[in-house]
Amino acid sequence: MAWFKKDKFDFERELHRAKKITQNTASRVEHGVVRKMPISRWLPQWLLAFVLVIILGFFFVLGIFAAWASVIAIPSINSFENRKVAESTKIYDRTGNVVLYDVHGAVRRTEVPLAEISPYVQHATVSIEDSTFYQNSGFRPLAFLRAVVANVTSHGYSQGGSTITQQVVKNALLTQDKTIVRKVEEIILALRLARVYTKDQILETYLNENGYGGTIYGVQEASQYFFGVDAKDVDLAQAAYLAALPQAPTHLSPYGPNKKELDARKNLILSRMKDLGYITPDEYTQAVAEQVQFRDETEAGIKAPHFVFFIRDYLESKYGSDAVENGGLKVITTLDYGLQQDAEASVAKYADGMQKNFNASNEGLVAVDPKTGQILAMVGSRDYFNQDIDGAVNVTTSDRQPGSSFKPFVYATALEKGFTPETVVFDLQTQFSTSCSPTDTASDTPPCYSPGNFDGTFKGPMTFRNALATSENVPAVKVLYLAGVKDSIKTATDLGISTLSDAAHYGLTLVLGGGEVKLLQMTGAYSVFANDGVKNPPVGILRVDDKSGNVLEQYQQEASQVLDPQIARQINDMLSDNVARTPEFGADSPLYFPGYDVADKTGTTNDFRDVWVIGYTPSIAVGAWAGNNNNSPMAKKIAAFIIAPMWHDFVSKALTKYSSQSDAFPTPAPDPDLDALPPVLKGNWNSDPAKGVHDILWWINKDNPRSGSGGNPSDSQYAYWDYPVQLWAQSNGSFTGITGPATAIGGGGTPAPSGFTITSPTQGSTVSWGPAFTASVSYPSSMQISQVSYFLNNSIAAVSTQAPFTALLNPLGHGVETLRAVAQTQNGNVETETTFTVQ
Repeated sequence: MAWFKKDKFDFERELHRAKKITQNTASRVEHGVVRKMPISRWLPQWLLAFVLVIILGFFFVLGIFAAWASVIAIPSINSFENRKVAESTKIYDRTGNVVLYDVHGAVRRTEVPLAEISPYVQHATVSIEDSTFYQNSGFRPLAFLRAVVANVTSHGYSQGGSTITQQVVKNALLTQDKTIVRKVEEIILALRLARVYTKDQILETYLNENGYGGTIYGVQEASQYFFGVDAKDVDLAQAAYLAALPQAPTHLSPYGPNKKELDARKNLILSRMKDLGYITPDEYTQAVAEQVQFRDETEAGIKAPHFVFFIRDYLESKYGSDAVENGGLKVITTLDYGLQQDAEASVAKYADGMQKNFNASNEGLVAVDPKTGQILAMVGSRDYFNQDIDGAVNVTTSDRQPGSSFKPFVYATALEKGFTPETVVFDLQTQFSTSCSPTDTASDTPPCYSPGNFDGTFKGPMTFRNALATSENVPAVKVLYLAGVKDSIKTATDLGISTLSDAAHYGLTLVLGGGEVKLLQMTGAYSVFANDGVKNPPVGILRVDDKSGNVLEQYQQEASQVLDPQIARQINDMLSDNVARTPEFGADSPLYFPGYDVADKTGTTNDFRDVWVIGYTPSIAVGAWAGNNNNSPMAKKIAAFIIAPMWHDFVSKALTKYSSQSDAFPTPAPDPDLDALPPVLKGNWNSDPAKGVHDILWWINKDNPRSGSGGNPSDSQYAYWDYPVQLWAQSNGSFTGITGPATAIGGGGTPAPSGFTITSPTQGSTVSWGPAFTASVSYPSSMQISQVSYFLNNSIAAVSTQAPFTALLNPLGHGVETLRAVAQTQNGNVETETTFTVQ
């Protein structure tokens, strides 16, 4: 404080004066001043002699004390002037009014001038601590003597008799040891301090540095902690409570078992204030009767804990831990505390049900403003203080597998390469590993890779739009191959994902969540789609001031165009298409918000350890995750069932504040090259019946899809994708649609001539459920067969292209099944069938 800068106290001069007074007084006693007292006429001589001895002894001791005081080493008054008072850092919400957390090392302290401390607090403190504060010289001899007597009789140092000035000296310059030497030092320095500084300056120091319990120091910190108001705004009863605490802050804590003792001391202080004239009798009566509400202890301690520690980590990495703990920084964050409370309420509302019904013990949620990148809400777990679920771990910044929520980055990469939202690929069981045969469509045992869809079905030809909206896996793997793993990772990285550093570590599983990402970064990356391709990295701080009010840093927007606006708009259009996602999720699912333009995507990992949902409008993006911190699996349900209801509950609240029904995504521009595009890019999967049914690699060059050139037969995936399409065509009919009579190649043949029969399983036989069984046929040597297709209950099961045309088949279920074999010969297709029982 500036008022500490004064001239040094000339202690040697004052000590000399004290010695002179002592010598003069002793001389007066020696020359008979006492003998002239009237009391000598009636006091016995022996008693008079005794009194004289006591007086002489007192002044002798005083002389010894003066001599000792002249040589004792005590702290300089300059130490008081030049000391550094630690102040704790405060983290606020975006309004600057709500304290989220007080970052402290040894203390929590905020200094304020006396003018900003309620007179009630000042008077209450003086009344209970030092009623003669404004009159005494920093030391009260009578109070000191009373304390000495009490200490002697109690054989200890339980009473201090200290003035407020002495307590300031003790707190600022001396140790807390209760020794005679330390007490003498305290008295000397208090006398000095009272001569150098005004009463207001001393009281201001006392109120800013006094302890109020635990790590709470200073009346401003205590006022905020206990009542949620500044020291200038406390009322009379609150002020009395604050003055009561320093005597025994732990014992008298309002959160402990001795609240009645605290109440009694508060009333004692009010009584003393009345007696000293600081308050009227009516004010006293009202204050005694007032029911003061203390803040909930957890509310007083920390709000949005995962967010504040996210901010604290940032501050310590930039400014150092000492500056954060003791530097008195004022940190205004981006957090909307009202929205944060909504987020916490939504998580709490669904937490128990999610654990009971889905074995999901933890959830996280984060909200970001796409236009600025500012983090508006962050819930890092269902309960920060729950050690059973590692609740202190912030799942919004933890690495987890994203499941299908990664797919939009892959589709965006494909769109950048020239594909369109209406591009068609086939959703069929497909073998993608070139280490296995194209005919091994159902083998997913390494090194084979044949992913399935969640519902176990395959939909045939699908547009990018429908495949993304319904989150089909096989089309997504094909889109990743078309887009390229390396380029897809680059897109994700450009949008803000930092955890996928090396493309060589990932294969085609990446699109189904094979990498690890952070929920905060995923939500920030989706915000790029919401913001027309402009990235604003997620940030949590608006301003940091030092204790003197100097601005150390301030939010500066760091916007960058990282995605073509047309691509962003196409992704928005696809992810907000409720008609397209209806076949998978229903028309009125938790992903749908009537009247609002909301784009969203779910994600579920194959092992059901993570479920995600991330959605956005142009004004807010919200991501949510559920699972178990120990990585144990949940129930086998998709994210739309597990986490989407909780996410929907929060987004419904957020939309009322951060979006409106007129807040719509810009419409994608028409494709100028639409007429010249290959038909497969425009939704026509069967554009040339003369050429048959094929997947996209047959029709276009994946590296230049708009070139008009045909596919490359030497492409490693060419045969693998086309094989199941041929099986599908054989089973599903004409070339003009996906339904119709089975007249395609390999289907709908004439009854077989004598000699073409199924030899395994035989008519009426029984096979066991579980293991695959062998299907085989016999035929005359004159029958020139090129391939045999096997159908179980009219669904394609296998195709064998080499004699003797056997195949391994998996039973579909229990009971009677029909096996049909269709042979392709030079004279057309012939077929035969048999029935058998699975048990």
